[in-house]
Amino acid sequence: MSKITIKETQNPSILKFEFENFITQNESFEFKNIDEAKSSPLAQQLFYLPFVKTVYISGNFIAIERFSIVEWDDVKDAVAEQIESFVTNGGIIITPSDNQKKKQPITVYGETTPNPAALKFVVSRMLTKNAIEFKNIDETAASPLAKELFKFPYVKEIFIDENYISVTKYEINDWQEITLELRTFIKQFIENGGTVLDESLVIANVEKENAKNQDFDNLDVTSQQIINILEEYVKPAVQADGGNIAFESYEEATKTVKVTLQGACSGCPSSTFTLKSGIENMLKSMLNDESIKVEAANA
Repeated sequence: MSKITIKETQNPSILKFEFENFITQNESFEFKNIDEAKSSPLAQQLFYLPFVKTVYISGNFIAIERFSIVEWDDVKDAVAEQIESFVTNGGIIITPSDNQKKKQPITVYGETTPNPAALKFVVSRMLTKNAIEFKNIDETAASPLAKELFKFPYVKEIFIDENYISVTKYEINDWQEITLELRTFIKQFIENGGTVLDESLVIANVEKENAKNQDFDNLDVTSQQIINILEEYVKPAVQADGGNIAFESYEEATKTVKVTLQGACSGCPSSTFTLKSGIENMLKSMLNDESIKVEAANA
């Protein structure tokens, strides 16, 4: 049986009947009569009691305002028993709205990255096919989720790609203090139908990428080889760490490759090491040229 706790309020006419668990998700209801209570079979039943004036349902409680024809002391135990019995017998407290019916449960978990300031929140469904980075709240027109995340004072940058959101934080908080809050927020935002990315507003980014792809044919052979190596060998590993890498340029005279780092890779203490020992060595080996240097364009 669902255990109900009776709590007094500052208003002597109103009594709260608390449940052990939440009975509504992020919603509150107020019913003044039986006709208004169509979405709550329980509230409708309570209105058959002649002294019930108003029924409030929110969080983990039902609050009832009484008419003055009775005192709460005389009826509160009977009301609590009636609520318990109704719920125990499978009665519905609130009929799910269309939005709630459409609600798709998802899982979100935090995953560390090589960058101690960045954490990757992996979602159990695809979010986008277009990687996008936000450096501040003014850039978030395409992402209502990113806009909301920037309202947390410790969020510095956000990177969204495929099925994850990479969050870079300021030093004011440790991850152990904020991970649960962020994970819960992201989960509830997506489950409640919030927009992660408005793909139509991301098109500008995609068009920029397409322009780069078209330019590919006009590039020298070495640049094309570098891009193919980055795409095939480097990018998957970098994305697994919550980041992204993009080819910017290759200077034949100095044998210098410039790349842009995004997400968890941007500002990562180990990114210089990764560029030099990992990517640079790979390009030297695969292109058979020991003179090649790799630099971050946005370092």
